[in-house]
Amino acid sequence: MSATAVHSLWTMAGGVTSAAPAEKFKAPVIEYAQLAPVLIVIGVAVVGVLVEAFVPRRARYYTQVFLTVVALAAAFAAVIGLAAGGYGTTKAHIAAMGAIAIDGPTLFLQGTILLTSLVAVFTFAERRLDPAAHGNHVDSFAAQAASVPGSDSEKAAVRAGFTTTEVFPLVLFSVAGMLVFPAANDLLTLFVALEVFSLPLYLLCAVARRKRLMSQEAAVKYFLLGAFSSAFLLFGIALLYGYAGSVSYATIANVVDGSVTQIDPALADTMGNDALLLIGGAMILTGLLFKVGAVPFHMWTPDVYQGAPTPVTGFMAAATKVAAFGALLRLLYVVLPGLAWDWRPVMWAVAIVTMLGGAIVAITQTDIKRLLAYSSIAHAGFILAGVIATTPDGISSVLFYLGAYSFVTVGAFAVVTLVRDAGGEATHLSKWAGLGRRSPLVAAVFAVFLLAFAGIPLTSGFSGKFAVFKAAADGGAGGLVVVGVISSAIAAFFYIRVIVLMFFSEPKADGPTVAVPSPLTMTTIGVGVAVTLVLGLAPQYFLDLASQAGVFVR
Repeated sequence: MSATAVHSLWTMAGGVTSAAPAEKFKAPVIEYAQLAPVLIVIGVAVVGVLVEAFVPRRARYYTQVFLTVVALAAAFAAVIGLAAGGYGTTKAHIAAMGAIAIDGPTLFLQGTILLTSLVAVFTFAERRLDPAAHGNHVDSFAAQAASVPGSDSEKAAVRAGFTTTEVFPLVLFSVAGMLVFPAANDLLTLFVALEVFSLPLYLLCAVARRKRLMSQEAAVKYFLLGAFSSAFLLFGIALLYGYAGSVSYATIANVVDGSVTQIDPALADTMGNDALLLIGGAMILTGLLFKVGAVPFHMWTPDVYQGAPTPVTGFMAAATKVAAFGALLRLLYVVLPGLAWDWRPVMWAVAIVTMLGGAIVAITQTDIKRLLAYSSIAHAGFILAGVIATTPDGISSVLFYLGAYSFVTVGAFAVVTLVRDAGGEATHLSKWAGLGRRSPLVAAVFAVFLLAFAGIPLTSGFSGKFAVFKAAADGGAGGLVVVGVISSAIAAFFYIRVIVLMFFSEPKADGPTVAVPSPLTMTTIGVGVAVTLVLGLAPQYFLDLASQAGVFVR
């Protein structure tokens, strides 16, 4: 066949005959101002990579810390500006050619992620906890991430005072993905955002200065299981595309409701096939439930939390949950509300086993980081109770809980970094015996965080649990609330056990010491305590803010 014939076939197949002039290509319309929070973070992350290439090694640490803090603060200011401009309420709309939703939940979750990350980054920058090595300050990260643990090259890097300052641009790339994840308005954007925030986290988990083999093992487990969850999500996206002929949330929702009459001839055989919808929806839910750490997709959580550098664990435990629950809410409330009869019973079961599983297994833990990991699994179950409510109160209660939980988590892991012995952080629970007598202030602060996790009144944990349980009860999930209260009682046992261990046990002679941190970690812990108490004592303003932000644009 001649080239001319092929060309004429191609133009006619495209609906353009060679006689008629082709329509002009339309340039995409991108609302840069409304995407400012994401663009600022990505822009500075790219600058951070260039800093690693061109700035002398001595100056990199200060440059990166400064850039990271400025980027997160500027992005938060941009979120506040958008909210003040009415983009969370009256001007809520779909931006970036239908890829990103700018609405109340997006702005609320983005603000929470940015503030949490800003507070968490201070623990990344901490350099006073370990004694100086060869006259150089050291942080929580490997001197040279590429060198084999225990090798000569690693020893040479430590002697030379190297530090892995690449962690700061990695954090920014991860935050950028997290900002897009709950705002994604089509399945492809959702998948790209998932990979953008997951890949830097896999790397960050592997670069601990101490216990490097354990850290690398954690990263490999996280990577392999994360790859599985990404595959589930991608397969689900393919099936939903076959079902609806589109990856756009609104179009899929319309096909589910039966309000789409025009069928793409190429997809006539599969469009509206309920088997594709149910299997595809289940696979996407599996991918998202993996990220929130719900049972039975929680296997990675305790190992990764224990093995990763503690600043990374705190950042990941808080920010990833916020982003993943935001995406889960949007999927269930915007794409699959017409399928609630099908997904609610499944989510009921997942929430029940998550609450009970996390609380019961946590009782057996002897490592403080693993205990907090199982605690985070139980909290995922409590938040799912709010998701299942399928009411506007359900959305706002989940938003409030995520905001309260994230600061408590970052603060708690910041305290864990302070308790140290000769081998680094002393995470075994037996080492924490008598800590209240050795260092009453640190023990008291940790006790506040534990009481908030347990949901004791006058802490943010109580306000958050009350909000999600009330929303679940109003939404007809009273049975779930009963299970939630029982799980909270079981969980309270192991939180209070740690408090009793700290204040009512005799300190051991060879016990750990509490390192005196720089103002950076003090700020992290101080903000955590302040938010915990403010949201516990006077939560109404923030509950109102969450309810104003609780409407998804469709």
